[in-house]
Amino acid sequence: MQQLPTPHVVVVMGVAGTGKTTIGPLLAARLGVPYAEGDDFHPPANIAKMTAGTPLTDEDRWPWLDAIGGWAHGRAGLGGVVSSSALKRSYRDRLRAAAPGVVFVHLTGSRELIEDRMSHRQGHFMPTALLDSQFATLQPLQPDEAGVAVDVAGTPEEITARALDALKDLPEPAR
Repeated sequence: MQQLPTPHVVVVMGVAGTGKTTIGPLLAARLGVPYAEGDDFHPPANIAKMTAGTPLTDEDRWPWLDAIGGWAHGRAGLGGVVSSSALKRSYRDRLRAAAPGVVFVHLTGSRELIEDRMSHRQGHFMPTALLDSQFATLQPLQPDEAGVAVDVAGTPEEITARALDALKDLPEPAR
C-alpha cells in the first residue's frame, strides 16, 4: 500500500472502455482508500438511455455529477477514488465545484485498443456504438486542471503503477 502525504480524492476519467472500473479499485487499494463506482451514481433513467444506445445529454449528467461530487466532497482530507467519464471540462468543473481538491487520472488510449477491450467485456450497459460519441465529446485535461494522463496500454497492474507514479508529482490537495 502506497500512501500519499495527504490523501487525494482521485477521479479516474476517460471514455468508455478505458478501464476506469478496473483501474479505480486497484488504485484505491494501492492508496489504502475507498473506491466508488461512478456508474452506481447514475439514476435509472440514464442507464435506460445508455442501454438503448442513446447518448446522455448534459442535463442528464448534472444530477449524476452532483452525486459523484457529493461523495468526493465527503472524502476530502480522507482520500478516495471514484470513476467518472468526466469527458468535458464543464463536467470536471462541476465536480471541482463540489469537491475543490479532486485530482483526475485521465486514462487514455487509441480508439482501436479501447474498442477491442469493449468488445470483450460482459454485462456492461455501454454499447461500443457509443464510443464515437464519447471520443467526439472528450475534452482532455487542460494545463490548469489538477491531474495526469495515463496510457492504458499494458496490464491493469502496469497502468495502476503508472498512475501512482504520476500522482506522486502532483501538489498536495488544499485543506
